Amino acid sequence: MDGFDLLRELTEAHGPVGHEDEPRELVAREFERSVDRVRVDAMGNVVGTVEGEAGGARADDGPELLVAAHMDEIGFVVRHVDDEGFVRVAPLGGWNPEILRSARVRIHTGGGESEGERSEPSERTGSRATRGAPVDGVIGAVPAHVRDTEGEQDVTDVAVDLGLDAEAARERVSVGDAVTMRAPTERIGDCVSGKALDDRAGVWAMLRAAERADPDATVHFVATVQEEVGLRGAEAVGVDVDPDLAVAVDGTLERAVPGVDPAERVTALGAGVGVKHKDATVVPTPAVVGRLEALAEERDIPFQREVAANIGTDTGALQTAAGSTPVGALSVPVRYHHSTVETAHVDDLAATVDLLTAAVEAGPDGLR
Repeated sequence: MDGFDLLRELTEAHGPVGHEDEPRELVAREFERSVDRVRVDAMGNVVGTVEGEAGGARADDGPELLVAAHMDEIGFVVRHVDDEGFVRVAPLGGWNPEILRSARVRIHTGGGESEGERSEPSERTGSRATRGAPVDGVIGAVPAHVRDTEGEQDVTDVAVDLGLDAEAARERVSVGDAVTMRAPTERIGDCVSGKALDDRAGVWAMLRAAERADPDATVHFVATVQEEVGLRGAEAVGVDVDPDLAVAVDGTLERAVPGVDPAERVTALGAGVGVKHKDATVVPTPAVVGRLEALAEERDIPFQREVAANIGTDTGALQTAAGSTPVGALSVPVRYHHSTVETAHVDDLAATVDLLTAAVEAGPDGLR
């Protein structure tokens, strides 16, 4: 697969909601190779701008396109270290508790309160000077010998075992520290599997399109933050950048697995990039949807029409953040959403890059 090393680097990076530092550094590094200007806004969105040639002597006289993909991943934040040394957490984004048993996690220390700011003496940690290195741990599983199926684990029941007693755990970990999953990204058959393909696969496609495309319009490529908790990064950048048209790239549901009714599958692995017609946050502009599909047909890019009920994308925020903006959305089909084994087909990844590149080159005028 062309570009697998970058995709693996992006997906294995740790960047939970509100703590997107690692993927932000990777995105900025890659943008330096392909865009004219790179900046990071106050919220943490990375904006890479390619100055267009259309519209006269100055680039800002011409049309502007915004392309967005979110770089945050679901995670947790530490809320308590108990008297046995177990770390209790609160979710950042939507988790299925079934996948949390036997998971390996990493706590990113340094995000919580300092000792002097603590109101609860029992929650104190050691000096900040002695902390800072990530701390790895595991979420345990109830042995099958004693498992009570009536007492299934809920997200609020998650306890991270650091292999430390309470004193040592509190010395290393603070309330407010971010927590992410640890999982490798691997090739399996015709697919790629790992954590955070939602939406680092979209970020990867955006970076590849930024490198390949030769647009006439000015294009703002944006890696957004905090999508998983309400599209907050896209809403902020949509005020700061007022494009003539916006396209977001995100992972979408793929449930073509045993036991799922075909009507509920949304997309299928290997059938091409998704062109969104609806999700829980947006009905994309019909003319833009039609033009994206026409581009795919003209360039023989495999695509599938997507209608999803239970997910949202940055497109929803971009459509209304600065008034009314025409929008479209492309989707990477991802199986086993919000897990450490999210899976995408290499052909769908390639098709996403191809169609996004075509859309960038078409520009706002060619997509309306």
